[in-house]
Amino acid sequence: MRIPRYISSLDQVHQVIQTDTIVVGAGIAGLYTALQLSQKAEVILVTKKSLIDSNTRWAQGGIAAVTSEMDSPELHKQDTLMAGAGLCDPAAVDILAHEGPDGVKNLIYYGVHFDEEDGQIALTREGAHSRHRVLHAQGDATGAEIVRGLSELVRKTKNITILEDHFVTDLLTKDEQCHGITVLKPNQKKMLIQAKSVILSTGGTGQLYRYTTNPDIATGDGIALAYRAGANIQDMEFIQFHPTVLFYPGAPRFLISEAVRGEGAILRNTNGEPFMHKYHSLGDLAPRDVVSRAIVSELQQSGNQYVYLDFTHESEEKIRHRFPTIYKTCLEYGLNLVMDWIPVAPAAHYTMGGVKTNTHGETSINGLYACGEVACTGFMGRTV
Repeated sequence: MRIPRYISSLDQVHQVIQTDTIVVGAGIAGLYTALQLSQKAEVILVTKKSLIDSNTRWAQGGIAAVTSEMDSPELHKQDTLMAGAGLCDPAAVDILAHEGPDGVKNLIYYGVHFDEEDGQIALTREGAHSRHRVLHAQGDATGAEIVRGLSELVRKTKNITILEDHFVTDLLTKDEQCHGITVLKPNQKKMLIQAKSVILSTGGTGQLYRYTTNPDIATGDGIALAYRAGANIQDMEFIQFHPTVLFYPGAPRFLISEAVRGEGAILRNTNGEPFMHKYHSLGDLAPRDVVSRAIVSELQQSGNQYVYLDFTHESEEKIRHRFPTIYKTCLEYGLNLVMDWIPVAPAAHYTMGGVKTNTHGETSINGLYACGEVACTGFMGRTV
């Protein structure tokens, strides 16, 4: 089937506006990028729903960055390369490990509040990490806190114009140069925005899958925009499945954060037996792909549709304090983390591939950039 270059004609354009740069998407990547760019340029931030609707809002576990004297960027790099099973671009991993701490400092400067213990940033551990280096907020509502902090500041920033409920239909290109976008306004009239540069930060593709942790906005729009414009797309076969997603009649596929296992929860098969030690030396804290495949293997052997996550050995005080959202959500469906084993199974979680970029976010089209989940930087996948 032939895919059209443009899905929206330029006929009957109702409005034409100009700016320095356009950011498409309002997750952590889009909000952060808009704030950074606004220091030197006029920015139009376009999002198809509201400023708080994104995958970021639903993120639970936290952000991995070196903030402890017991840790180092080199250790973070080694852990990441191990988890990537030899498929990561070492240069991209090196940049993330060394520049991540400054990124966290910027988030704090922008108004994001991470949890603290005894006056210091609280850290937890997740799969494939050899150190406690994951910062979190409001226990298990890290993404919601990041969106709150960044979106509040974006709304106050004079150099940023926000267009909510505006759907980007096409990237405009000429002579291998991106010079703007076409947009459907809430009233369905067409608008053309011209700019020197366009940054895609539109998130992933979770809604392509029957079971996903992603909200309904994760439909792969940015990858489709870039593909139709002729940008290079890479590693779309690399889809991360989160291993522990609630599997219960009448309940949504609600994410049970990896941080729960980081705090000591144990995976058990339907016979009640721990099993992760059979698959990896890190046991329940093995990389996500290993844990997901291990669960699938157990399901194939048993014929069941789920395994259990057991956190009942921890105190109610700790569970309610550390994972208030998960605790409350499970209770709504009659499951109590304090007393019950939680039925879980893998679901589509994160798009590892996407619009191919270099380490500066540049795509194969001049003036077009990509960051966040929509981009394939080589950090989490194979590079060619």
